[in-house]
Amino acid sequence: MVYTLELGKKAPDFSLLATDGKKYSLKDFDQYKYLVVFFSCNHCPYVVGSDEITRCTAEKHASAGVKFVAINSNSESTYEEDDYDHMVSRMKKFKFPWVYLRDSKQEIAKVYGALRTPHFYVFNEKRELVYTGRNVDSPRDTDKVTVNNLDKALVELTAGKNITLPITNPIGCNIKWDGKDNHWMPMEACDLI
Repeated sequence: MVYTLELGKKAPDFSLLATDGKKYSLKDFDQYKYLVVFFSCNHCPYVVGSDEITRCTAEKHASAGVKFVAINSNSESTYEEDDYDHMVSRMKKFKFPWVYLRDSKQEIAKVYGALRTPHFYVFNEKRELVYTGRNVDSPRDTDKVTVNNLDKALVELTAGKNITLPITNPIGCNIKWDGKDNHWMPMEACDLI
């Protein structure tokens, strides 16, 4: 059994509260040609380290109809700073160009098969998965980045080309599952890391 969402599969729907106080589902992004859903959080050094690269990638491709949506599925009982109030504060401070959603029940992380923060999923105009994995090869220390896999995938997608490297290993902290050890991952995911 494959844990993380497979290439070609449709984007799983969601109904989640955003930091702007509104609930969003997939249909709220129908006006965008392409959609990037990524699992993020407030504390992970890999997220914090690469947020500005993610911002640049999101802004670069916005004019081609690409919309970014971040989802925080981390348990706040594991890391208090991953709670909703800290999400709101973080968005007010940094004004990221994406919608930031709270998956408090961790159901959406399971449906997507999210492994790490950050973990990116790129969907085409039919909302079929065409890329999954990391943004860059050194998200914690961006001075050492040699490749931006996410940007490369979006350049190819928006140019109507096939994505040459559609699957990469996400690099980051694992999702923090409620009631589990900090480093716990679902058994089905263990052959992927």
